[in-house]
Amino acid sequence: MATFIGFNTINQNKYFTLTNFELIKRDLLNAFSIRQGELVGVPGYGTTLWNFVFENQTQDTIQAVYNEVQRVASGDPRIHISSIEVFPQQNGLLIQLQLTVVPSTDAQRLSIFFDQTQNMASYL
Repeated sequence: MATFIGFNTINQNKYFTLTNFELIKRDLLNAFSIRQGELVGVPGYGTTLWNFVFENQTQDTIQAVYNEVQRVASGDPRIHISSIEVFPQQNGLLIQLQLTVVPSTDAQRLSIFFDQTQNMASYL
């Protein structure tokens, strides 16, 4: 497997380098934390998932969430999403992903909570 090396200052005190899966998780969380159109010069980067946090969770809304998660994840060639589960919560939206880091076959399960009270996404 290739080694991915990156830089992160969020919740880091001393060591700012992330590698491999930790870097991929941070990059994915960044993409889910930025609303689409907010990144200057890259209007397609980010997500519209925040629009669905306040909506009634109908089958159409859940399908739109699936489509948006797939769209955002497809922007990172290092990962492949094999399953998505959406759970409406009292203060937001919980999304569980089963993903594989390409080219390996090891699947990882991630739970991302979109908290409407704090307007941020975080891993559980």
